[in-house]
Amino acid sequence: MSDNFEDRAREALAQPQNLGEMNDADSVGTVGSPDCGDMLRMWLKFTEKNGKKVIDRASFQAFGCQTAIAVASMATELLKGKTPEEARKLKPNELSGDLGPLPPMKIHCGQLVEQALKSALDGKDTSATKPPETLAGKINQAPSGKIKIVPLDEKSEA
Repeated sequence: MSDNFEDRAREALAQPQNLGEMNDADSVGTVGSPDCGDMLRMWLKFTEKNGKKVIDRASFQAFGCQTAIAVASMATELLKGKTPEEARKLKPNELSGDLGPLPPMKIHCGQLVEQALKSALDGKDTSATKPPETLAGKINQAPSGKIKIVPLDEKSEA
């Protein structure tokens, strides 16, 4: 790998690892960052090894900046073979793997991956009975809560 962060990130983006949905996942976590508009979903598949539950596979889907995609790619490789307890202890700078320390303006990307991992480990998005929804569908989903969307008619757009 190259010596500077931008080159290492570009190399990671050229061949991202574990990109895409995992239909047989045991757990799913989805998070979004209001600061930059990034969204990330992480899938985890567990297995038993030497009497311990470990992460067998991890995959991700991301919308947003390239650094978040690069960090997620590195993290999914790093997670293989870790117990949920070991994975939960990983900090954003550790999840970035071979990318090395993130520049100050990109630290939120590592935090986004950390939050998606913790969400998946908590199992809040998990459902074995329904097919996994796509991240794009979740983004385009009608907002819940007290937000009211009022379409503008052509006359008022002057």
